[in-house]
Amino acid sequence: MGNDQRTVNDRVALVTGGLRGIGLGITRALLAEGWRVMTCGVRAPDQVASVLSELDTGDRVAYQPADISDTNAREQLLAAVRDQFGALHVLVNNAGIGPRVRKDILEAEEEEFEHVLRVNLQGPYFLTQAAARWMVEQKQADAEYEGMIVNISSISATVASPSRGEYCIAKAGVSMATQLWAARLGEFGVPAYEVRPGITKTDMTSSVQEKYDRLIEEGLLVQPRWGTPEDVGKAVAMLARGDLPYSTGQVLMVDGGLTVQRL
Repeated sequence: MGNDQRTVNDRVALVTGGLRGIGLGITRALLAEGWRVMTCGVRAPDQVASVLSELDTGDRVAYQPADISDTNAREQLLAAVRDQFGALHVLVNNAGIGPRVRKDILEAEEEEFEHVLRVNLQGPYFLTQAAARWMVEQKQADAEYEGMIVNISSISATVASPSRGEYCIAKAGVSMATQLWAARLGEFGVPAYEVRPGITKTDMTSSVQEKYDRLIEEGLLVQPRWGTPEDVGKAVAMLARGDLPYSTGQVLMVDGGLTVQRL
């Protein structure tokens, strides 16, 4: 951040899907370190008022209703960040969905495939494009400016689940997008990282809790417990602080050792 008097309190993060599940864990971790945070989601403001009140951070957190699969909504989201905070330093692409009904890939429907990819891959890709252009502008205006992209993917980027192929393909795309943005934004000093959570306890995984409770008990993980939104939040906060300054394009695993090959 240079040798001037700036602190983390001057820095702004945008966390998509930032008021529930993993996103809320990320928002809490960044707020705890003094960040100003814009969040978004598909719920109306009155539906998230209690969560915002619970965070109790004064004017350091804000919410903008936005479906990131919609072009106009993405534009309005970034405009809200400009209006509220005047800058953007870290974009955390966290918002995502699972298929409405899990179906074997032999039975999966094209409409559901398109829906999941628009939200989980296409939306974040083009939100990153717009945010990256703004970050480049900020860098050109101020040599001390530091921007960053953090993509939240999933072990499903490499671990096949034939009952939700659209989700796996979307997350694999997010993984490649991270490398693409890292390569493209390197000349501007804007790193891009991927945080890849494993089995994490959220409302999205509540329907399969019994299945994963059993698998964890049977030894699926090296660290035999569910991951939490707080685990992912700590990983994102570490990146946002700049603790891995020479690792752009890399994947940070937060999976309890699930992907460690064992005999």
